[in-house]
Amino acid sequence: MCVFKDSQPWTSDETVVAGGTVVLKCQVKDHEDSSLQWSNPAQQTLYFGEKRALRDNRIQLVRSTPHELSISISNVALADEGEYTCSIFTMPVRTAKSLVTVLGIPQKPIITGYKSSLREKDTTTLNCQSSGSKPAAQLTWRKGDQELHGEPTRIQEDPNGKTFTVSSSVTFQVTREDDGADIVCSVNHESLKGADRSTAQRIEVLCMSWAYTPTAKIRPDPPHPREGQKLLLHCEGRGNPAPQQYLWEKEGSVPPLKMTQESALIFPFLNKSDSGTYGCTATSNMGSYKAYYTLNVNDPSPVPSSASTYHAVIGGIVAFIVFLLLILLIFLGHYLIRHKGTYLTHEAKGSDDAPDADTAIINAEGGQSGGDDKKEYFI
Repeated sequence: MCVFKDSQPWTSDETVVAGGTVVLKCQVKDHEDSSLQWSNPAQQTLYFGEKRALRDNRIQLVRSTPHELSISISNVALADEGEYTCSIFTMPVRTAKSLVTVLGIPQKPIITGYKSSLREKDTTTLNCQSSGSKPAAQLTWRKGDQELHGEPTRIQEDPNGKTFTVSSSVTFQVTREDDGADIVCSVNHESLKGADRSTAQRIEVLCMSWAYTPTAKIRPDPPHPREGQKLLLHCEGRGNPAPQQYLWEKEGSVPPLKMTQESALIFPFLNKSDSGTYGCTATSNMGSYKAYYTLNVNDPSPVPSSASTYHAVIGGIVAFIVFLLLILLIFLGHYLIRHKGTYLTHEAKGSDDAPDADTAIINAEGGQSGGDDKKEYFI
């Protein structure tokens, strides 16, 4: 038990979480007609009795009597940590010290190292990290309700020189029963006052009997693209697990092409320079598969109009009629040629048996003499 002189002030050490409020209480039994005073670690006077000495709105008067001076500091920062002094100006001056400890709250832990789905009997390593704790926090691991024994917590001082970053790793082999299990990393620190601050990473374990490598094919939309159209090349991947990553590239082009719509490559306005062979690589943790598609951009085909169709039909009919007329003229010409030969033959009848030319003319039908015989006169 401590025994104080009647004029000796006393106080107590305090611990506060960063961002919280701390109350500093100083008491004296015999004040000897003097006032109590609070000073910060830099020896700046905060309050002298009821009078505020430092313009800091975080610091407020709680109680001021001849026997007690209590003040509060809100929104405490790490810089507020240190020894605060309560003084009473008697002869001699008597003081009491109060050590204020500010606890740095650790940040929510971050888990890294998980790479997509795991295969049965794979061994995996997960890492956990939390910063901002003061003093340094401790990390623990568990899988469901089962504790996992990770590496001892590693401690590194933060750049501000006041808080710490802690980290830990855990390595374990997975089984098919671990499919869907949560691997939890928790932070243990006095500033949390028993509250749980943890992060969970759910893992997926593939049974080797039904997992298989991915496949892929490229489907154009529209199916027959032409110059000036919008085109989407869909890379349709299949597998168990399904592919999580798609990479496009064009033969002859060095940099990979960027996806613009999930697993599809988009061409807003096709032109002939887009022609070429494109490859899509679909990847899962079971492997990769590359599909190819050759794009040949053609000029748009002209669409026949109704007028041109009508003219084509009329042209066909006219050609058919001309063809028929031509055949008719051929037959008519042949007929006329045959009848002209008969006419000439009859005209020369009787001339073949004449002894001379004069007789032939006389004997010929239609000759001049015959013609005279056949003359008839009408009055």
